[in-house]
Parts: sequence; C-alpha cells; structure tokens
Amino acid sequence: MPDQVTGFNRYVSDPMYIGLVLAILGQALVFQSLGLVIYAVLVWVATASFVLLYEQPTVARKYGNEYAEYKLNVPAWLPRLRPW
Repeated sequence: MPDQVTGFNRYVSDPMYIGLVLAILGQALVFQSLGLVIYAVLVWVATASFVLLYEQPTVARKYGNEYAEYKLNVPAWLPRLRPW
C-alpha cells in the first residue's frame, strides 16, 4: 500500500480538510477576526465528525486491511515529518 499513496496523503490522511481550516485561520489573522477563528473551529468539528462517523468507516469497509495499515501509519490531522 505505501507505494500506492502519493502526494500530501503520504504525510496526513485529510490534507484538504486541513487546508480549509488553515485558510480560514489565515483569514482570521489577516482580518484580525475572532469570528473567523470560531468559524474555523466549527468547520474543524464538522469535518472531523464527518471523517470519524462516515468517511473512515466507509473507506475501511471498502479497503479493509490496506486502509487499517494506512490509518496506523498516517495521522489524520497532524502531518508526519517524513512521507510514509
């Protein structure tokens, strides 16, 4: 499976969700907006809930042991320092 994993998914399993939250936090810094920080937290809670309750179980059913190995080696939110 490691040979099949490419791009940012070698470092973190949910790079698009992380990018979205970081973009909102960047806007919060630029505009000095507490409201955007709160919005970023709400977006993170929503996406993390979606990942835990729907996405991971669905992918686990489809890919079984391959996904279990991937999940053990690649974190969801805090990127690895070296690719898997």
